[in-house]
Amino acid sequence: MVSPISTDAVGFAPLAPPTVWQGWDAFVHRAPAPARDATDPAWSQAEREDYHSELAVMRTPAMDSVFTAVRRLLLVNRRQQAGARRGLIISGPATTGKTTTMMALGRSFQLADTRQHPGQAERRPVLFISVPPAATPKMLVSEFARFLGMPITDRLNQTQITGAVCDLLCELGTQLVLIDDVHLLDTQRRAGAETSDQLKYLGERIPATFVYSAIDIETSSLLSGVRGAQIAGRFKIFRHHPLAYATEQDRAVWDDLVWAMENLLRLRAHRTGTLVKHAAYLHARTAGRIGSLSHLIREAALIAITEGTERITKQLLNEVELEAAAETQARPARRK
Repeated sequence: MVSPISTDAVGFAPLAPPTVWQGWDAFVHRAPAPARDATDPAWSQAEREDYHSELAVMRTPAMDSVFTAVRRLLLVNRRQQAGARRGLIISGPATTGKTTTMMALGRSFQLADTRQHPGQAERRPVLFISVPPAATPKMLVSEFARFLGMPITDRLNQTQITGAVCDLLCELGTQLVLIDDVHLLDTQRRAGAETSDQLKYLGERIPATFVYSAIDIETSSLLSGVRGAQIAGRFKIFRHHPLAYATEQDRAVWDDLVWAMENLLRLRAHRTGTLVKHAAYLHARTAGRIGSLSHLIREAALIAITEGTERITKQLLNEVELEAAAETQARPARRK
């Protein structure tokens, strides 16, 4: 079953990225633009554009599976010593919703932690960072420090920053560490190999459950050699593939997702059921990638508002250009 993820609003910091605490905390607690009746005269065009630009994140079966896997790992790791804790790698092609799933996981965990520890605003139960390109060990741990708002000076070396970060995360009660884009670590190069070692060390120093996301981790160098064997021995891999459309069950999941997204639309002349009627076409256009589907529907809705048609048709969907990978796979469908 697909349903919108619930949100509890207390503010919005649109310019702060989620890889710093202020941005992450704002993401956790803010609500999407509120929905109103499409014909409400008090709902301005700019507000309707904001609403359709965002839409709600949909809770998918894959997301539920990741949530369940991580909840179990948190229980398993709760009384484990360094080196024995297990983690999860979310792996799959681009635009299949890996980062969205990871961020939704962190949000759900932090909201639960806040309910369990009321009045403890100093806690940092979740850390979220992205691996920088051509990362070195110092660059990686500096991302941890940046998330926490720790001042970093040129005089501090890697060992000093690492020690300070690990000590602070222990003090702040961090239990879930989310690291995006780990496929950028090329362990066949010295810097990448050393940064992989740094990740292992951080996992042993910080008493938390680590979750990585990566594009097709199975084909990357991160799982090769001795270092790769160590990672493979400690991490489960969840394969976050595009949604299929082959069986009746596959089609039911996809149709349910399309229906849920269509129900969020607030267009004045849109005919309910239009998108569901074209669910097979939408799958062909997007190759079953949730990110591509979200882009397609949101851009079509915004075009419908700005051009005054106020409805999404198959012709309009055909006019929306998606990312290159999706367009390449969808060419046969677009000629129909």
